[in-house]
Amino acid sequence: MDIGPLVIIGGKEDKTRTPEILLQFVKLIQKSHRRDVVGVVTTASQLEEQVFRTYQHAFEDIGMVRVEPVIIDSRAEANAPFWYQRVTELGALFFAGGDQLRITSLLGGTVFDMALHQAFREGLIIAGTSAGAAMMSTTMIVEGEQDDIPTKSSVRLATGMGLWPHTVVDQHFTQRGRLGRLLAALAQNPGVLGVGIDEDTAIFVDQDREWLEVWGSQTVSILDGRSIGESNVHSTPLGQPLSITHVTLHVLSKGYGFHLKTRQPMRVEEEDSGEY
Repeated sequence: MDIGPLVIIGGKEDKTRTPEILLQFVKLIQKSHRRDVVGVVTTASQLEEQVFRTYQHAFEDIGMVRVEPVIIDSRAEANAPFWYQRVTELGALFFAGGDQLRITSLLGGTVFDMALHQAFREGLIIAGTSAGAAMMSTTMIVEGEQDDIPTKSSVRLATGMGLWPHTVVDQHFTQRGRLGRLLAALAQNPGVLGVGIDEDTAIFVDQDREWLEVWGSQTVSILDGRSIGESNVHSTPLGQPLSITHVTLHVLSKGYGFHLKTRQPMRVEEEDSGEY
């Protein structure tokens, strides 16, 4: 069985009556072999009930009949044995925003985490916005300076949930001036693919077919560190600007995709959009 797709959102997605990204997400669930049930994970926020209600109304307004809360506030709750059964019963999980370190520190290595990965390998659709986007990768940006100039101390990294290996994801990208910190993360981890996602913008990731597609109103910046020629990250003092040469940058909007194996951009025909 194919691994489930990912929908990774840069934050502040449209939640009106015609929310393109959320509509595409719901369509994925409805045409999958899984149940038409989405669980909203609010762990990243300390306003769990409020966050859940916001997404419950948004999903119900566009035809999602069953929207269930997944509220986990401690590692003890995340280690409850019933999560294996509960996650299996869902068609999709949606990770809301907040603080990505709350997600990884409360869920990482728990029964919920293991159930999540098992269901994902069996086709569970997983989406995340803002902090819920940042946690998707194996290398996760925890925080960093919002400055276009990359410095050695401009980003703090941790281990993410590992749903999308060999990548590092940043969100609210152009709106908060985060190119510098993504470049700094790439300088420290040149083998990964750096992905910066703007607000009200998402990528649909199909790891089996090794490609992604851009959804939404803004752009996605993809930085390929494999081509880096030189970097002074190992010798530069903390706080000082970095030199990084030959970084490959692609800026993609709706209608474009990216092949993960060849690391090449591509056009996506409308009839192929969201297919997996």
